[in-house]
Amino acid sequence: MNIQEYIKKNESRFLEELFGLIRIPSISSASENKPEMYKAAEYWKKILLEAGADKAEIFETGGNPVTYAEKFIHPDYPTVLVYGHMDVMPVDPIELWHSAPFEPEIRDGKIFARGADDDKGQSFMHAKAFEYLVKTNQLHCNVKFMIEGEEEIGSPNLGHFCAQNKQMLQSDIILVSDTGMIAENIPSITTGLRGLSYMQIEVTGPNRDLHSGLYGNAVANPANELAKMLAKLTNDDNQVLIPGFYDEVIQVSDAERASMNKAPYNDEEYKKAIGVKQLQGEKNYSTIERTGIRPSLDINGMWSGYTGEGAKTIIPSKAFAKVSMRLVPNQDHIKISELFEKYIYSIAPKSVDVKVTALHGGYGYVSPIDIPAYKAAEAAMKDVFGLDPIPVRSGGSIPIISTFEQILGTKSILMGFGLESDAIHSPNENYPLNNFFNGIIAISKFYGYFAEMKK
Repeated sequence: MNIQEYIKKNESRFLEELFGLIRIPSISSASENKPEMYKAAEYWKKILLEAGADKAEIFETGGNPVTYAEKFIHPDYPTVLVYGHMDVMPVDPIELWHSAPFEPEIRDGKIFARGADDDKGQSFMHAKAFEYLVKTNQLHCNVKFMIEGEEEIGSPNLGHFCAQNKQMLQSDIILVSDTGMIAENIPSITTGLRGLSYMQIEVTGPNRDLHSGLYGNAVANPANELAKMLAKLTNDDNQVLIPGFYDEVIQVSDAERASMNKAPYNDEEYKKAIGVKQLQGEKNYSTIERTGIRPSLDINGMWSGYTGEGAKTIIPSKAFAKVSMRLVPNQDHIKISELFEKYIYSIAPKSVDVKVTALHGGYGYVSPIDIPAYKAAEAAMKDVFGLDPIPVRSGGSIPIISTFEQILGTKSILMGFGLESDAIHSPNENYPLNNFFNGIIAISKFYGYFAEMKK
């Protein structure tokens, strides 16, 4: 039985099993959801054992659990370590969802739910490709699975888990589906990820909220002062103003920039897809370059004072902001966090107290394109989509990928099937059924090509 026949025979079961995983609200940033993380870990253990793993186990970490499973076929076969994550982003603002975020629905050929793409849908493809190969005796690689529960909060405990279990996690390659393709009919393989530095600023003024009429123009307003500080983080050319921020940024050659810009892309379609009238970014760089080879800084959230219905005239006691900086390879997220903190303190007025906290971060990553695993992914994608996949540097971050190489000494192949229109991290996250099933096919083909190339 070929893979297409197997999928057709088991399609409804595949979807119902995936939906069972999606229904678990495994939001890692919410401490009250800790029990849900263990439900997700147990669910993964069950799925992998039923798929054919020799053993599966749930490991404790300093935070959320990790589900590990393995299938050992032969000592002479190459070993693939599959990495995915069971945790998801918060669903706010809930009122913008067209259906319940943890009750998956199929509409217009897409699965709508939180985690449908990132990363429950994408990681689940690996379980089903693995199941097919085991059940049909076509698996010629040893396979290990490591499904974690903290990727969306920066994987703070997975590095230590890897260091503690280096022998158990040894492999020839790490295979990841947590990235995307250029378009549904244009395959691509992610060859680069940006690093991340995620910060929080807390500004404190008076010891309580004050009447804005009685105290306005006499006492510093923390919200006003925070806004002024945030305005000093970038200039009109969208360059980051933190001293030293660009010191380690590698200038990509004109030849590579020209090659990047050959990828299928249209500014008008890009604007239309996200509903904006004009694009904005660092001067003298294209959109593809801005999100692939240049660092960026964005305010992710701001809150202060009264935000309810109607009016409440106050000077708030506190104001907060969350700021993320996407970094390119060679930028050290620890150094960038320290530069950010130093700069904020240097521009903070004496009329308020300021506290800066680094929440999480990670290094960027560049994947080699001349190794057997990349060639196997390339061949598998071409088989399914009929085109050679385009190598793409993503603007996103998966901080743990660089940690894998540092601790385990293993390269990663980022073989993702998501689309920009999947709205990951946003309301109405979705994942096309075609991509879900094509992903299963491509992953199953990857194992065949990789086993052959490693002989």
